[in-house]
Amino acid sequence: MHTKIQKWGNSQGLRLSKSVLADAQLKVGDEVDVRVKDGIMIVTAAKKIRGKHSLEDLVACIPEDYQAEEVDWDDPVGREDW
Repeated sequence: MHTKIQKWGNSQGLRLSKSVLADAQLKVGDEVDVRVKDGIMIVTAAKKIRGKHSLEDLVACIPEDYQAEEVDWDDPVGREDW
């Protein structure tokens, strides 16, 4: 696909066809990472992380000797099943 860099306000951008986005499994509004390697622009889907930390990072912080324990949340108040 050939396209050209266009000016939008103070920014520049590329228009991409629906088929190119579909082939890359991207859609309007998705975040992407853009980097340049040896003069070639590489656009990849951004790793989606909710919040500031990934689950892997959080789990890695759990001490090896951690023992989970049961918490008593008291008696049901509404129609909860316990």
